[in-house]
Amino acid sequence: MAEPTPRRHEPRLRPAPLLFEPAQVAADPEHFFDLESIDDPRALLARATELTQAFRAAADRAVEFQAMAAAQLADPRRFDRLTHADIAAQAEWTEDYAKKMVEFGRDLMRGVEGRGHVDPV
Repeated sequence: MAEPTPRRHEPRLRPAPLLFEPAQVAADPEHFFDLESIDDPRALLARATELTQAFRAAADRAVEFQAMAAAQLADPRRFDRLTHADIAAQAEWTEDYAKKMVEFGRDLMRGVEGRGHVDPV
């Protein structure tokens, strides 16, 4: 399982850069960030580990942005606010998960960290 996302008071680690691949190379199903060209198993493990950490960090950060967006969309002060069901449908979540993400997003926006609230993912 991925490590918890660092919070605002903890410095974020800089993951390995995710380099975009040219379209013709990316179209090759055997090609993945040039890992197939690395012959040395130590170097392959190191680079694959860097990529794994980068993808985890990117996914964790994206979840935080999803939660904040869900909280903003559900804000009762908005005239066009969405219900939890509407947010769930848009994000392809269950309604219960949408409720948890809205609360998580509200906590993030208030800057509440570590008050026992568990990351919904």
